[in-house]
Amino acid sequence: MAVSLLYLPDMSPTLLQSDKLHAPKAETLALARNVLNIEAHEISALAARLDANFEAAVQLILNCQGRVVVSGMGKSGHVGGKIAATLASTGTPAFFMHPAEASHGDLGMITAGDVVVALSNSGESDELLNIVPTIKRLGAKIISITGAKNSTLAKESDVHLSAEVSQEACPLGLSPTASTTAALALGDALAVCVLNLRDFTAEDFARSHPGGKLGRRLLIRVKDVMRTGSAIPSVKDGELLSAALTEMTKKGLGLTAVVNEQKQPVGVFTDGDLRRTFAKGIFAHTVKINEVMHANPNTIHANELAVEAVEMMELKKINGLLVIDDAGKLVGAFNMHDLLKAKVV
Repeated sequence: MAVSLLYLPDMSPTLLQSDKLHAPKAETLALARNVLNIEAHEISALAARLDANFEAAVQLILNCQGRVVVSGMGKSGHVGGKIAATLASTGTPAFFMHPAEASHGDLGMITAGDVVVALSNSGESDELLNIVPTIKRLGAKIISITGAKNSTLAKESDVHLSAEVSQEACPLGLSPTASTTAALALGDALAVCVLNLRDFTAEDFARSHPGGKLGRRLLIRVKDVMRTGSAIPSVKDGELLSAALTEMTKKGLGLTAVVNEQKQPVGVFTDGDLRRTFAKGIFAHTVKINEVMHANPNTIHANELAVEAVEMMELKKINGLLVIDDAGKLVGAFNMHDLLKAKVV
């Protein structure tokens, strides 16, 4: 049987049989739970240590006249990229700058009004320390996030935030795990606190996510999806049912509004009503629309969010809605297909 040696830090050589390299399921789950518990513990400890330095960092970002420039090497760089993206999507102009590239021209992206957030677990990353003097000469402020409060980067910063952890979740104690999770959580806390002080709203968030489902749900209004003008199916109260059928066929919306002299909807007639009417043997050329229509139709204002129309239609179990203005006049109509086309649902 093949045998290999694995040297673990501060431990004697451990024999591992090659047919036991894959841990049983129970051991795998136990290890996974231990990783999550360690990282949760470190974040809880981090929360308990927050102090005035964190408040100072929030104020620096909040009062930043330029942009927030996030930088870090290796795993810290990956965390920094996510922090920059979170800041940018929550109302704070931010971008990630690779510290190695900064020394070869990218420092030109930094201005005196910027705030630099520098991440390094050791606080001794050469690539970051090499650009700190230039950043200071430019007049930008530096917020450092490190796991070592006495590190060079911490001492050179305007504000230092400690992301120190007592242990990594990696059983070897080598791979950045709990430390990167702590730094990421600290970055999220910064972004959320700044968001809160800016009175950033869900609508603001949607404006920076127009291509996503959330953006569409929070930005698209009824007036953006409704059919208007001659595309609105409508007949006057008192007209024959046959006229309503012609209007429904021509407009293809599956319904027609019935309006009074003030162009206010007083009823609606749908495809479903048509089937039920014919089942009763009613003759379309002799019956008036107000005798078979649904009075007091469901309506929605043109300025309402389209997602509210979806909720109303699902609640009422209907496939279309009439749209009114402040005076109660008919200004539009739409059905579920129009909402699907706009990707609201």
